Amino acid sequence: MFRRRGLISAFVSIYPNHNQRTVYICSDGGRLCRPYIIVEKGYPLVQQFHINELNKGLRKFQDFLNDGLIEYLDVNEENDSHIATTEANIDPYFTTHLEIEPFTILGVCAGLVPYPHHNQSPRNTYQCAMGKQAMGTIGYNQRNRIDTLMYNLVYPQCPMVKTKSIELTNFDKLPAGQNATVAVMSYSGYDIEDALILNKASIDRGYGRCLVYKSSKTTMKRYANQTSDRILGPSRDATTGKVVRAHEILDSDGIASPGEMVENRQVLINKQMPTATLNAVTQGQPQPVEYKDVPITYKGPVESYIEKVMVTSNSEDAFLIKILLRQTRVPEIGDKFSSRHGQKGVTGLIVQQEDMPFNDRGICPDMIMNPHGFPSRMTVGKTIELLAGKAGLLEGKFHYGTAFGGSKVKDVCDELEKHGYNYHGKDIFYSGVTGEPLEAYIYSGPVYYQKLKHMVQDKMHARARGPRAVLTRQPTEGRSREGGLRLGEMERDCLIGYGASMLLMERLMLASDAFSADICGACGRLAGRAWCHACRSSAGVSTVDMPYACKLLFQELASMNIVPKLTLKRYC
Repeated sequence: MFRRRGLISAFVSIYPNHNQRTVYICSDGGRLCRPYIIVEKGYPLVQQFHINELNKGLRKFQDFLNDGLIEYLDVNEENDSHIATTEANIDPYFTTHLEIEPFTILGVCAGLVPYPHHNQSPRNTYQCAMGKQAMGTIGYNQRNRIDTLMYNLVYPQCPMVKTKSIELTNFDKLPAGQNATVAVMSYSGYDIEDALILNKASIDRGYGRCLVYKSSKTTMKRYANQTSDRILGPSRDATTGKVVRAHEILDSDGIASPGEMVENRQVLINKQMPTATLNAVTQGQPQPVEYKDVPITYKGPVESYIEKVMVTSNSEDAFLIKILLRQTRVPEIGDKFSSRHGQKGVTGLIVQQEDMPFNDRGICPDMIMNPHGFPSRMTVGKTIELLAGKAGLLEGKFHYGTAFGGSKVKDVCDELEKHGYNYHGKDIFYSGVTGEPLEAYIYSGPVYYQKLKHMVQDKMHARARGPRAVLTRQPTEGRSREGGLRLGEMERDCLIGYGASMLLMERLMLASDAFSADICGACGRLAGRAWCHACRSSAGVSTVDMPYACKLLFQELASMNIVPKLTLKRYC
């Protein structure tokens, strides 16, 4: 009562613990408190005239708190409260509070999902994760930023089916997706397991096109012996006098020129650093400084463009150079897309528009989705979004799919019927190959699709030959280091169970770190260059193929005074 009268802070919580027979009073900072409308005797204290005063500017939110109409509860008080989501759910005997709006129980990510109350719960959770991976626009200042990695959708669109959360967070001003005309049907078999069929003409018009920005930077350091890094202009061929290919994009100051196309292994900054950085300054005649090349190079299989170059200083007043690189990418087979209902899939096929099915109005879909994605996932919200988006296009308005509310399905279907479309959103489609009508009505309409940052160009990796680790002489690890493809323990066990011994030897030794070691037949120790240092003889020394890691193990054991010996027998 003190809190409702404004005698104590609105954020102080008082709750009893009946098991411990204690009363807790909390005023800690950092507790999450939510505002609720107070309900007394089955009636909410906030009435329509209060709302009218708020709309006219005669009342502010603080006035609701001061008048005891709304109060903040933390999680402990919520456990002892009976909270109704809507006014219709108020129980006159038990209800203590009422939600201001039911959709506020959802966070920002879940609030962007249209009709989430018609979806299976895990699907909404999946969308909360994938919504953070969607490409879009990150802010009005994105052209002035130099991020390590940034993805931008070239033609983002506002969704046809909104929610109140979308408007409150201004997601419609900085969206992260595009409205795609989707036909729910099977086409060619390349759409199984959630794969998507894309219309090539839609891609040519800009669907799914994105910009990838990456930055490279370097700092010009000054060292203890008063030497410092330096940048030289482009090097020239001694014979022809032309600039060498690796330095073709460099300006006269040794830094890449904006607007230039840069290819793999080309130099972005022709930097040099002194070879000696710790020597003290000598008295008398200054010694000439020797430099070594440490260029900043571009690494990537696809060419990029120099977007901008920034020359500035960091917090330590050191010279700092940043270069922003830009790539334009169009959707290709293997790129990942997702609707706002946790229905993710990769592109399985890109089809010419003349081969795509079309309806009786001549409309070709941008995307074809396999219908088997619906029954087990139960994402009914996606089917309603398609209907609402289709009706919104015909009516020239946005529909709302706000949680626990939104546009009614019956109203949406009536709008479709009013414009001469099927009540259930189905259309007659014709084959783009034969021109004959398809044997079933096709459910089609606009659905908001997100292009996710997972693109096949950043994932694909293959190797025939490449670098090896210095110590183990095995192929390096990882895509960025042009590493090998690992045959794991489980794959090894499968080959052992199958009995494929030669394949095992090829994968685990010949294709990895095969090494020809000299072994002394008399003492069984490792020999060097056909000479046994223990026996002082070359007689009986044989060459044996083994993994280099095995030879390394023998030498490490020998360093611990454990000398392994091999017994040689004839192979055949």
